[in-house]
Amino acid sequence: MPIKKIVLFLALTCSVVLADQNQTKPKLALDEFFNSVSFPALEIAPDGQSVLIETERADWDQQIFRHDLWLYRGDNGGSLIQFTQSGHDSDPQWSPDGRWIAFLSERKTSSAKSDDGDSDSDDAKDEPPSQVYLISPSGGEAFAITEGAEPVHAFTWSADSRTVCFATRQPWSKTQKDNYKKEWKDVVQYRAAERGDTIFALDLADALARHAAAPAKSDTKKDDSDEQPDLTPGARPIAITALRVDKLFASPDGSKLAFLSNAINQREEKYDDVEIYVVDLAQASSTASAGSSGNASPNPALVQPVRITHNTAVETHPRWANDSRHIFFTIDVGDPMGPYRDLQPHLYWIDTEHPEAGADAVEQWSKNFVGSVDAYAVAGNSILASARLGTEVQMYSVTKPSDPLQTIGTWPGTFGDISAARHSPRVAFIYSSLSKPEEIYLAESPDKLDQARPITSFNRTLAEKDLPQGKPYRWKADDGTAIEGMLIYPPGKFEAKHLPLFTFIHGGPNDADGNHFEADWYQWAALAATNGWLVFEPNYRGSTGYGDKFLEQIVPQIVSRPGKDILEGVDVLVKDGIADPDHLTVGGYSYGGYMTNWLITQSTRWKAAVTGAGAVEHVGNWGNDDTTYDDAYSLGGRPWEAQQRYHDEAAIFQINKVTTPTHLVAGADDIRVAVLEDYLLEHALYSLGIPHALLIFPGEGHDLTKNPWHGKIKVREELKWLEKYGGVLQPN
Repeated sequence: MPIKKIVLFLALTCSVVLADQNQTKPKLALDEFFNSVSFPALEIAPDGQSVLIETERADWDQQIFRHDLWLYRGDNGGSLIQFTQSGHDSDPQWSPDGRWIAFLSERKTSSAKSDDGDSDSDDAKDEPPSQVYLISPSGGEAFAITEGAEPVHAFTWSADSRTVCFATRQPWSKTQKDNYKKEWKDVVQYRAAERGDTIFALDLADALARHAAAPAKSDTKKDDSDEQPDLTPGARPIAITALRVDKLFASPDGSKLAFLSNAINQREEKYDDVEIYVVDLAQASSTASAGSSGNASPNPALVQPVRITHNTAVETHPRWANDSRHIFFTIDVGDPMGPYRDLQPHLYWIDTEHPEAGADAVEQWSKNFVGSVDAYAVAGNSILASARLGTEVQMYSVTKPSDPLQTIGTWPGTFGDISAARHSPRVAFIYSSLSKPEEIYLAESPDKLDQARPITSFNRTLAEKDLPQGKPYRWKADDGTAIEGMLIYPPGKFEAKHLPLFTFIHGGPNDADGNHFEADWYQWAALAATNGWLVFEPNYRGSTGYGDKFLEQIVPQIVSRPGKDILEGVDVLVKDGIADPDHLTVGGYSYGGYMTNWLITQSTRWKAAVTGAGAVEHVGNWGNDDTTYDDAYSLGGRPWEAQQRYHDEAAIFQINKVTTPTHLVAGADDIRVAVLEDYLLEHALYSLGIPHALLIFPGEGHDLTKNPWHGKIKVREELKWLEKYGGVLQPN
């Protein structure tokens, strides 16, 4: 046989073999999709030799999401072991000396439950209060070092590893609880009954001694006086706040303790509920040393926390810089350096020695970076950040506030949470892409990011499936603005034409879709594509990763301007022959639900819609929403200040235009978007005779975190709805 023919024969043979391999690769199935594992937390050991990992996965029999801790040890080639198995363990933290691991757990104990009528006590009726537990990295049984009726909201290690500081709601004595119950029965005093937090310090040596003496616990008398509050033995109060403590963190030099506050009811209704405070530990030691054994005095001389931030932003992810003077933070909404306006998440730090300077004490890092900073870690003299530009979230490094972010590594995709070792150059991080489900990776140093190796394989089953491929897609809006999104193709149909389209709208709106893989009830693009849909994920105006100006252009047209962006993107897809105009569907959750509800009033092209937790009007939603000031900002004011805008941007006043069969879902206890919005939309569709269905998930809030069956049933029924009315048969 001639050489050319041999080469051609081999090439054809190889292509057939590869094609056969792709054809035999199994498709992604609903059950496997919802057996995925996510990683709420990871923390590398101070010496870089081990990594703590918190996993979240569905427990179908118990109907809960399990939270367990795993430990990766880098010695002897590396090994991963399950460290806790209660299913209720979270927020793991290494002691700075690496000798202990502390974490929060809601394991069932004999501790009494709160019974005094506000939000924490309502939670406590359903589950035991969270307490701080300890476990040795070398193994053994975990044991609680805090106790009592009040759940621990936050905790941290002292810099010398000798003390654990923790915050709970101000404890009440039995007499106080009995008096409250006698007067108010089961009546809830909204706001009036709220109590702020107390921050306690617990010496590790004392806690270990009490644990060692546990067999003799029945012989040890605890002060159970009706007049004494129910406290952890040996815990001494060091500070008190009228707010809730959401995050505690100690300075590297051990001199200060900082905390991030929040509203007691955790509703974001006032800017100054969410601020950063600092406690002088030297002062705390001298003023609150009394009561270091037994139950502490309920009213010692406590340190007054110093408020460090004074701004119109919601701070997130605070941590000390290595200089023990500055505190880093990012933002959720708002502007920490001026009047309120919604910005992308950026990285800031504040000088704690000059809080009186206000906004002048705050400095933005790499302020010329166009994208958003999603996560960061302090790594020696540098900052590592995972930051979004368009559809990619890459890892960056920076050493000074005025320097630009420098890309490190070349992997396309999405870098998530980052953890850097204190005494080692090693870095652990979460990574995924469209073709690689999320796993934890470990790099020897930031400059060797491309050589990082996966240390988990929890989602290997998903990785072995025939996963969809995708690519960015760009179009021009009517005003000339460039808009981008993602196209996720059905397996085996990458870049095919004339495909049925599912426009899948992200929530937020301050968020974005891109090159990542996520498997849950909220982001199920891979599953929709596997079921035959070309999934269009538009990053409309209001999305992150494209600059603050792009994000702010949602104001004050909270749905109409982004709605135009999305409709114009669909128009271009149809014009380019990519989308089949006879099979167009739309859906989303939260703000994606807002947009879906709006879009079905703007066009009759949609064959089917699936919407969840989305408002159809803005007045009632402003009053019920737990994050009201960003909504008011996006609409140009509060309801009485922008009456016409609240009317014009509401789907309910144009609902008579709807012809689209619409599937609705909602959490019964949602306070982000009240379930009443879904009842309102359902009633409107019912009165108009539009095919529809409404599913209510009992006990669920906005995020459907209570029962994994709820999210699975949600997506199962949404896929059926798209198939039934959108006209796409699920592939075999």
